[in-house]
Amino acid sequence: MTKRRSRGDGGLHWDEKRQRWIATASLGHDPSGKRIVKRGSGVTKTEAKNKLKEVLRDYEDGLAIAPTDYTVKHAVNDWLTYGLSGRDARTVDLYRQQCESHIIPALGARKLRDLSAEDVDKWLADKANTLSTRTLQILHSCLNRSIKRAMARDKVKRNVVDLCTVPKGQQGRPSKALTLAQAEAVLKAAEDARMHAYIVLSLLTGARTEELRALTWDHVDMEGSPGASPAVPPYMAVWRSVRAGGKTKTRKSRRTLALPKRCVEALQGQWSQQQRERETAGKRWQEHGLVFASKVGTPLDPSHVRRDFRNAIKAAEGVDPKEWTPRELRHSFVSLLSDSGIPLEEISRLVGHSSTAVTEAVYLQQIRPVLQGGAVAMDRIFPGDADA
Repeated sequence: MTKRRSRGDGGLHWDEKRQRWIATASLGHDPSGKRIVKRGSGVTKTEAKNKLKEVLRDYEDGLAIAPTDYTVKHAVNDWLTYGLSGRDARTVDLYRQQCESHIIPALGARKLRDLSAEDVDKWLADKANTLSTRTLQILHSCLNRSIKRAMARDKVKRNVVDLCTVPKGQQGRPSKALTLAQAEAVLKAAEDARMHAYIVLSLLTGARTEELRALTWDHVDMEGSPGASPAVPPYMAVWRSVRAGGKTKTRKSRRTLALPKRCVEALQGQWSQQQRERETAGKRWQEHGLVFASKVGTPLDPSHVRRDFRNAIKAAEGVDPKEWTPRELRHSFVSLLSDSGIPLEEISRLVGHSSTAVTEAVYLQQIRPVLQGGAVAMDRIFPGDADA
């Protein structure tokens, strides 16, 4: 007499319509009381039984059984849809673009439970032939977080991406800075441009482009308080950016910067120019209180800033507009201060970095510190003829 299977052991039967063996496993009930039944199919009994064994094995390991066709693509799309809440829209767009361009086409069809560390290593090595190291780090991070999310929801046992290291990719676009002569040429070329004040503030204060685009007039004081004790110079409060929630990049990025005279003059010109544009726009003007806005008062788009910047410096001698972007004015600010002997600690505070280590890492090519302590000490110990 055939022994009856225990409840939950599953079953195996032939499906005439599908012409396949079907393995089923009953795994209890969901919160609504509905029975949870998972199925695996195969052309042979052995294949169907193996699928059933996988389901039971995962159930015994405490995993909620993922659909047998749950792929890397499903995990990535789930993360993009539900795992980026509260992130800046530009960050979400960047991650989505990278996932759709590189992860899903190469690994998307792979069943998540079958993805191996070897698969990921080979994929990263292949991408390293054409992508920069920074892009590889972003791709690794996106895939890693996608699978971590799937793992937390019992779709897979382990995260194999955590076991893989990011290879070195191709050399990215090198950072560069304007020399003093080039900086003067840029300022001169932009004197009559609508972007003049934007360029002056970016180059002479080191503010990020995202901070300048969010700068409002109520955060600018073009007069200061010269009669106060101590005197307060003209300043701008860098307290906002175009990031999500209007927050600056880091806590130390929230800073108040004294304005050089050239910046004050440029801002005064910007105020007059904006008043004329407000009158010209009439009812079309949308007031946002921004220092730098479109001709109808709306916030500036990054692509428009890049376009207007390159148009403004077309006449700059020794500068090819196609090779420069607005963010490199900040690099130039750091470089010019470093060349002038300003200590790294002071530069770090001015650009709003959390530490000097960040400044050194980001602006490695621009920082040229002159270490004077040794020379000063040796002059004291071994005075020259002129000091004798």
